[in-house]
Amino acid sequence: MATASNDTDSAAQSRRPQRVLGVTGWKNSGKTGLVERLVALFTRRGLSVSTIKHAHHGFDIDRPGADSYRHREAGAREVAIVANDRIAIMQELRGAPEPDLVALLARMTPVDLVIVEGYKRAPIPKIEARRRDARAHEPLAPGDPTIFAIAADHPVDDAAVPVIDLDDTEAIADLVAARLGLG
Repeated sequence: MATASNDTDSAAQSRRPQRVLGVTGWKNSGKTGLVERLVALFTRRGLSVSTIKHAHHGFDIDRPGADSYRHREAGAREVAIVANDRIAIMQELRGAPEPDLVALLARMTPVDLVIVEGYKRAPIPKIEARRRDARAHEPLAPGDPTIFAIAADHPVDDAAVPVIDLDDTEAIADLVAARLGLG
């Protein structure tokens, strides 16, 4: 007989998106712009797309004085804001560890593609974004076998994976579609 936690794990796994793409790189390497363009392009191609963005610093999507802010400040662990055009669920960790990518994916509504920005060490297929104006220039691809392409705004010598112009969103999307088996 399955335990409750096994039932929960099975349900979460059956809901987990099958196709996940990571976009990784150093600060100011063009990750967010690339993600934004890929979401727009894949959506125009008829796919449902969600995103996960990892922030290395604190953030708040709420504002002081709002009812939801007051609920969180009072101690609520989760606050859902629901309207006729969107919902937002904020979860306070209150000292608990940050959930890993697998746990986050399990909570997401199933879609054709989830694009993950950040999570340099996640074992998912990734594209490395590189820009001359990036904060750091140490290449990630040579040390990460999950990186299957580099999107750069400059020539890249001795790359062991395909290199595509950072602004050639169509070519990047085509490579992603072929790699992940997107229709």
